[in-house]
Amino acid sequence: MKLTEHLYFYPENGMMDCNHYLVKDAESLLIDPGSSQFSSELIAQIKRDGIKPEDIKLITNTHLHPDHCWANSALKQASGAKIISHPVQENHHKGALSRMGSYFGIPGLGFEVDEYLKDGKLTTGKLTLEVIAAPGHARESVCFYCPEEKFLVTGDVVFSQNIGRYDFPGGSLEDLKKSVETLSRLDIEYLLPGHMDIVSGAENVRQNFEFIARYVFNSL
Repeated sequence: MKLTEHLYFYPENGMMDCNHYLVKDAESLLIDPGSSQFSSELIAQIKRDGIKPEDIKLITNTHLHPDHCWANSALKQASGAKIISHPVQENHHKGALSRMGSYFGIPGLGFEVDEYLKDGKLTTGKLTLEVIAAPGHARESVCFYCPEEKFLVTGDVVFSQNIGRYDFPGGSLEDLKKSVETLSRLDIEYLLPGHMDIVSGAENVRQNFEFIARYVFNSL
C-alpha cells in the first residue's frame, strides 16, 4: 500500500511477523523484513507495487527481535542490499540476537551488518531519515522519522492506543515512557508501528499519544 510519494506499507503476514515499510528512493530502504517464513509473501507484495527486489539497496531494523529481523539474510540474498544499523544496535547486536533467539526457541538467529550509521541520519536520495534511539521495548530500539513526509516508523515502541511490551529481556517501562514522550513532540502525519494498524492524520496521531499518556501509562 502506497502511503506517500516515497513510502509503502506492507502489513504483517502472520504470527512472528511484523509490519514492513519500504522507502522508494534512489537508495530504496526496507525497514523490518520480518520473519523468514513469510519472506516470499513480502517479496510478492513488493512486486505487486511494481518494485523489484533488486531495487532495494538498504535493509534496516527498528530492533533485534526475531519477528522484525529474522528475514534480514533472506531479503539481502534476494535483493543484494546492504544491511545497515544504528550504533546503539552495534553495542547489543550479538547479545540481543542470542537472548531473543533462545527466548523464542529460534536456533542460529543472526545476520551480519554491512555498515553502521555514523551520525544518526540515513539518506536514501531525496529523503533523509532521522534515526532516533528509543529504548524501553528493547535496549536497541530505534525509530525512523522523516521530516519531509512526516512519517515515523516506531517498531514496537508505540502502537495505535498502546505501547510495546517491556517485560522482554532488556525492556524497561521507565525508558519506554521517556521514549514515547520524546516521540510525541515530533510533527507526525503517519505513525507507523511494528504491528496492527497505522495511525494517519496529525490530529489522530496527537490524540493517540494523549490516549496513551492518559489511559495506558496512568494505569501501569
